[in-house]
Amino acid sequence: MIEKCLGAQRSRKIHRALRHCKVTILCLVLTVVVLRGTIGAGKFGTPEQDFNEIRDHFYSRKRAEPHRVLEEVQTTSSVSEAKSNADSNNYNAFDINKILVDEEAGDSKPDPNQPYSLGPKISDWDEQRAKWLKENPDYPNFLGPNKPRVLLVTGSSPKPCENPVGDHYLLKSIKNKIDYCRLHGIEIFYNMALLDAEMAGFWAKLPLIRKLLLSHPEIEFLWWMDSDAMFTDMAFELPWERYKDANLVMHGWNEMVYDQKNWIGLNTGSFLMRNGQWALDLLDVWAPMGPKGKVREEAGKILTRELKDRPVFEADDQSAMVYLLATQRDKWGDRVYLESAYYLHGYWGILVDRYEEMIENYHPGLGDHRWPLVTHFVGCKPCGKFGDYPVERCLKQMDRAFNFGDNQILQIYGFTHKSLASRRVKRVRNETGNPLEVKDELGLLHPAFKAVKLSSS
Repeated sequence: MIEKCLGAQRSRKIHRALRHCKVTILCLVLTVVVLRGTIGAGKFGTPEQDFNEIRDHFYSRKRAEPHRVLEEVQTTSSVSEAKSNADSNNYNAFDINKILVDEEAGDSKPDPNQPYSLGPKISDWDEQRAKWLKENPDYPNFLGPNKPRVLLVTGSSPKPCENPVGDHYLLKSIKNKIDYCRLHGIEIFYNMALLDAEMAGFWAKLPLIRKLLLSHPEIEFLWWMDSDAMFTDMAFELPWERYKDANLVMHGWNEMVYDQKNWIGLNTGSFLMRNGQWALDLLDVWAPMGPKGKVREEAGKILTRELKDRPVFEADDQSAMVYLLATQRDKWGDRVYLESAYYLHGYWGILVDRYEEMIENYHPGLGDHRWPLVTHFVGCKPCGKFGDYPVERCLKQMDRAFNFGDNQILQIYGFTHKSLASRRVKRVRNETGNPLEVKDELGLLHPAFKAVKLSSS
């Protein structure tokens, strides 16, 4: 019928177009089915929802591309920033903790049932030392009459201080000690190693002292000084003749130690110990209260119970020394000299506000309350996070104490600090064409106590 009306040729074209339409519709249906299976049928499975799902699917793919690019840029930026920080020349931006990583402790723990010991028992040290000194005459234990060879020992933690300025004050403190030792012909040893992990804190000095006494038989006296103590009388020479029969010299008072058993009757922040068997024996009985943990805690309870006015805290070396001397005076007391005629240790709280008065009325070389040999900043803890006193007062007074001592050094060369609170200096003596004729006011440039006595041979 169609062929009659339209003709055979046009009829074939129409049939071909209809077949194509059927194929197109079939492909469309199959596409919808596939998409429904891939991205779901929407909430209700309606054609409208299908359309929305399909649209969102394709749009989300378009939106994901810039998001992925942004993430890649951010990741690359973070990596670059981290690399930049690692290669930075800025110390303020560097995290110091990256290099303060200690190796894990591999040391075996001591048996808690065994008493602590600093090392093998030595009973003939005097004989060993005398033989060594005889065989090594170039290393005499006395540099002259009543002038013993002395080693001043001090130190600090192997890690940086726990506050931003602590290391600066440690530097000032060691500079101060070097100045005094140089003037008085004293050798100096600065320690930054914890030789025995069990003896941390107050007690770290004991293993070090024993090791140095045994390693340096030429040393007659070892002078321990805490890092928070400074010399404030550069001209005072210790009265060595006074200690000819003493093996241990500490700042303290006999009445407070032996009669009152007062825990602050002496101070172990600055003391002298003679090299010999007596010293080794004392260290052997002093140390067992020191191991950290239960031993130190239990010893602290005993010390608090037995000593006058002692607060409750773990055992410390100073309280232990008071306890030993008070309870075993017959054994140790005859060789212990408790010095109170000058300030081998001077508590800073009663001294620092009087420096100007001292300058006006007195002069270096006295060593006592008029011009203290040592100013000790007990309780300030300049290397720690917290101290027992206001930080500002401690740091200001440490600066004043340093300058008070440093002025005695600078005057040798014609300078002085503008004030005890100032880092700046001023000239106090004009230059001259005959410098060897200039005499410094205190006579510290070439003092008599530093002169070397040559043998007649």
